[in-house]
Amino acid sequence: MPTIKKFIEKINTEVKFSGLLRFDELMSLHSTFKLGGKADVLLRPDKDIFLNYSLKLLKYAREEGIPVFILGAGANIVVSDLGIRGIVLDTGAYSGILSQEEGTNGKKIIKALSGTIVDWLVDELAGQGLSGMEFLAGMPGSVGGAVWMNARSYGKSVSDVLFDTEILDEDFQLRIVPFRENDFAYKKSPFQGRENLILSVKFALQQADKHEILREMSINRQDRSEKGHFRFPSAGSAFKNNPDFGEPTGKIIDELGLRGYTVGGAKVAPWHGNIVINSGDAKASDVKNLMDYLIKKVKEEKGFELESEILFVGDWDYCQ
Repeated sequence: MPTIKKFIEKINTEVKFSGLLRFDELMSLHSTFKLGGKADVLLRPDKDIFLNYSLKLLKYAREEGIPVFILGAGANIVVSDLGIRGIVLDTGAYSGILSQEEGTNGKKIIKALSGTIVDWLVDELAGQGLSGMEFLAGMPGSVGGAVWMNARSYGKSVSDVLFDTEILDEDFQLRIVPFRENDFAYKKSPFQGRENLILSVKFALQQADKHEILREMSINRQDRSEKGHFRFPSAGSAFKNNPDFGEPTGKIIDELGLRGYTVGGAKVAPWHGNIVINSGDAKASDVKNLMDYLIKKVKEEKGFELESEILFVGDWDYCQ
C-alpha cells in the first residue's frame, strides 16, 4: 500500500485538486465536541470538483485498502484520541440549493447538496415561505448527515419531508434512491451500514405563511438554547430515546442521580441527563468511558439497554 501522501499525489494528478488539504489535521477542529486526535489527511474538495474527485478517491482507496471516513459537519461524532487512520473526506464545500421544481399536491421539491448546513438551509427556505423543516432550526449538522441518521426532533423526522436521495453507491455508480417509508425508522435510514456517499437530497415542502414559519423556528432555537445544547462543546443528545422505556432517556439518567457525573473532562450536563459535555479538557476516551458507565448503570438499575446516538469514529481499540 502506498503512503497516504503518495496516494493523494496520484489522485491529484488525475483530478486537479482545489480546496482544503491538510496532513495530520486535528479533528478537534472539525467536530462540535472539540476533541479528538489527528487524521492522517483531511480533504475538503471545492464544490466544482467534489463529485469527480470523490469518485476517483473512493475507487482508488478501496483498491489500495485505504480507509475513507465521510465527514459532514462533525455534529454527532467523537473522534478517538488516536485520530483517524486513512483519509477524511470533508463534504463541507459541497453545499447550496441546486434546484426547485413543482411537485404534486401543491408541494415544492427543493434539491440541496449534502454538505449544506441544515440550519442555513431552513433559513433560506423560510425566506421563500417553504414549510416542513422548521423542526431542524438550530440543529447543527449537514444535510447528508441529517438524512443518514434520519435526524429527529420535536416529533418530526427528516423522512417526513424526504423525496429522494442521490448517492454514489458501493459500485461507484450514481443512483437516485426514492423515499420509501419502510426504509426508515426512528433515527434509522437505509444508508447506514453501507459504503455509499450521499451527494444531494430532495425535500418535499409546502408553501406557508413566512411569519408563522419564522415563529416556529424561533421557538425551536430558543428551546435548544434553554436545554443547554450550546453551553459547552457536545453532540447534543448522547443517547436515543426508546418509547419502550416509558420515559425519555434524560429522565431515566436524572432519576439515577447521574446529572453532573464526571469522568476526566467529560461530564453529564448538570441541567440535562441526556447531554454529555466537554467541560474544557475532555479526552475522547473520557466521553467513551462516561457513556459506557451510563449504559452499565441504566442496565443494572432499570434493565434498559441505552443506545448511543453519538458515533465513535477512528482508532478505538486501545480504549477499555
